[in-house]
Amino acid sequence: MEVVRRALTYAYVQVPDEQASAWLGVAAAVVREDEGTTLLLPRIDAERAGLPWQFEAAWLTVRAVTGLAEVGVTARLAATLAEAGVPANVLAGASHDHVLVPAADAERAVAVLRAV
Repeated sequence: MEVVRRALTYAYVQVPDEQASAWLGVAAAVVREDEGTTLLLPRIDAERAGLPWQFEAAWLTVRAVTGLAEVGVTARLAATLAEAGVPANVLAGASHDHVLVPAADAERAVAVLRAV
């Protein structure tokens, strides 16, 4: 499996909905929830803005083209990493699946996924 790590380190930041629009040009991902809006920001941007962040992540992109209706892609990625003891948060894009893992586990996660 071809897996590529993005150069930056990312951070999960939760902000009130009314503050989210200010970050839309910077955020790599946005999830709106009842409790507020979760932004996936480059960690450096979160720190510069003084935003409290919750999780420092390496962003891994799985280069295999998968369809959004395929069964088991997310489960396979998560299970493979879980067996190796690596926490994973999976995002699906229209063209690829993306896995956010603790930055400290990035190299091991890449190796584990490449071995699949």
